[in-house]
Amino acid sequence: MIKNILGKNLEVCSLNPITGFTRSGCCETGPEDLGQHTVCAEVTDEFLQFSKLQGNDLMAPRPEFNFTGLKPGDRWCLCASRWLEALEEGIAPPVILEATHEKALEIINLAELKYHQLR
Repeated sequence: MIKNILGKNLEVCSLNPITGFTRSGCCETGPEDLGQHTVCAEVTDEFLQFSKLQGNDLMAPRPEFNFTGLKPGDRWCLCASRWLEALEEGIAPPVILEATHEKALEIINLAELKYHQLR
């Protein structure tokens, strides 16, 4: 079974929009996922603007990938390193712990993730 950062079974992050590196709705990862899309977060406008400035416009529709673009409040599997960059800027979006893959702990401290959990 795939585990989350709490040591339990990984839960679904989002099916609308459908997220995950494999578009399963879960923040699964594997050797081909170089960005380690393991952090399930509820994106905020501040984070979306930050990501766009970093060169990854998550708001722009990409019909060729069946992607309608994200809006604040959507849940999405983020790259652990991008979430950490946002944390360092003081704009880390809230995290859904049960849907965040245990591999995120290779990059982010569990205490930080728990501090930023969605309430």
